[in-house]
Amino acid sequence: MSVIDKLAVLLVTVGALNWGSVGLFGFDAVSWALGGSGALLTRIVFTLVGIAGVWTVSLLFRPMSDEITDLSER
Repeated sequence: MSVIDKLAVLLVTVGALNWGSVGLFGFDAVSWALGGSGALLTRIVFTLVGIAGVWTVSLLFRPMSDEITDLSER
């Protein structure tokens, strides 16, 4: 995985945890931490999470790398 792939997965995880907290507790952690839902920084983070979500869809369609090898081949 490239650095951008790892960053995208990290941002998607943040988004998923945030949506989980909204669903379970009605608490938007990103908005709380960054100054409210209308704050510029909050909107930037939400936008980056959305872009990362689109990016991670590409991970589903990439061929698996040869990094994982069968131990019996050694």
